[in-house]
Amino acid sequence: MTSEPGALCLVLHAHLPYVHHPEYPEFLEEDWLYEAVAGTYLPLLDAFDRLAADSVPFRVAMTLSPPLVEMLDSPLLRARCAAWIGRRIDLADEEAARHQGPLRALAIWHRDLFTERLARFEARGRDLVSAFAAHQDAGNLEILTCGATHGFLPLLQSVPEAVRAQLTVAVDSHTKRFGRKPEGIWLPECAWYPGLDQELRAVGLRWFVGERHALEHADPPSPYGVYAPMYTPAGPAVFGRDPMSSEQVWAAETGYPGHPDYRELHWDIGWRAPFEHVAAYVQPTGLRKNVGIKYWRITGRTEQKELYDPDRARSTAYRHAAHFVAQREAQLSALGRAMGRPAVVVAPYDAELYGHWWFEGPIFIEAVLRRAAASRVIAAATPREVLARWPEQPVGAPPFSSWGEGGYGHVWLDGENDWIYRHQLGCSLQMVSLATRFAGLDPSDIRARALRQAARELLLLQSSDWAFIMHQQTSVAYAERRVNDHASRFAWLYNALTSGVIDPAILAAIEVRDPIFPDLDPSVYAR
Repeated sequence: MTSEPGALCLVLHAHLPYVHHPEYPEFLEEDWLYEAVAGTYLPLLDAFDRLAADSVPFRVAMTLSPPLVEMLDSPLLRARCAAWIGRRIDLADEEAARHQGPLRALAIWHRDLFTERLARFEARGRDLVSAFAAHQDAGNLEILTCGATHGFLPLLQSVPEAVRAQLTVAVDSHTKRFGRKPEGIWLPECAWYPGLDQELRAVGLRWFVGERHALEHADPPSPYGVYAPMYTPAGPAVFGRDPMSSEQVWAAETGYPGHPDYRELHWDIGWRAPFEHVAAYVQPTGLRKNVGIKYWRITGRTEQKELYDPDRARSTAYRHAAHFVAQREAQLSALGRAMGRPAVVVAPYDAELYGHWWFEGPIFIEAVLRRAAASRVIAAATPREVLARWPEQPVGAPPFSSWGEGGYGHVWLDGENDWIYRHQLGCSLQMVSLATRFAGLDPSDIRARALRQAARELLLLQSSDWAFIMHQQTSVAYAERRVNDHASRFAWLYNALTSGVIDPAILAAIEVRDPIFPDLDPSVYAR
């Protein structure tokens, strides 16, 4: 029996694959970033700002993955993002002029929404990374890292240098950008394999997020299940996902985001309005796409959708936040009695769920944090604070695990995507050979530039996003193109380095296309 409050660890994973196409004036897949900025990152920052302004103590752990940070820091992508939001304002103005009554009111509501978000983007100097860092410096946010390009580490372990590079480059880039080393990591896809704890310890990482069976099936299993962290044999602690809090948000049928009052994500006028109304805002080819204006609410499993009511949706989000906190209070109280010690509930989610996928999600998050701050049963905490508060925890060796369908590696290794690994592993071995052979080059040597670019191409080739997209059957052609492009560029660089014939013009063109990690040290791959 314990009277000490239990801990609620809210962990958000903000990650997008690196999409950067300066060779085109606009590119469809770059919209992923602009939608996330306007729909998720700006609203979350605004929520954090309001909490801080009201002196509400809050604690959130949040990944800002290295590819996402690189994109958010790109002057080109910042400018394109501002222009993208501005175009939504133009379209909403046109819609307001076209409609009367409730549709006109909703068009004006969308115009005001995008106008406010563009103003907030500009007021922050378009620098969202620094805005998140300010909340970390204030003690409200713990920013954690991820793999350098979100590589699925269990499928890279046959080349240990590839795993070490994913971790080392991530930690180095994070340290440079935020002025401090990260203590925690959201393992890409929460994918773990036995022995990975030694690699984490080697780069100074103290904790990571894992799936529930990482603790429940550990050797020995955690006596507290997922409701306390567990130290791995080499030291870093694993925090397991709580299934109950996840179900309330993630479940398609019963989760909060499916409530009929909320805005319907998929009914976008880019697909539903007469083509002449949206022709200037869809793809240059004339193919339709989402344009960000959505007039309807979920309503239910019907094609007869009712119009969205923002005030009604906000009220529902407040009710859901109250329910969520009450459920966590009851859960932590019961667990504390059963365990005889304070329990830890870890609620990890993709950040983009809040705002982009579930439009009202940032309202929910802010309300949850306000209620948690007033609770006597819940102590909102980051994983780092949990380990500092309760340093004694059980020890066990987690098995192979991930948070994908089935809990292991099926999503990233199936009949749709298995072909990519001969490229990833073959190029990894060649990169080890290059880094070992050309160690110690003068940075001004063109071979040093080529070697650095080869490392960039390999890291981008290893992104788990391409395998996930192929498995999900979404933007398959683009994912396949990215795998083949990075493999081809790596092959050119490998041949140029081993032959001693490097065309400066071709090298410069490749560097412009994929400029991620400008200070990358390729010696991380050397034996």
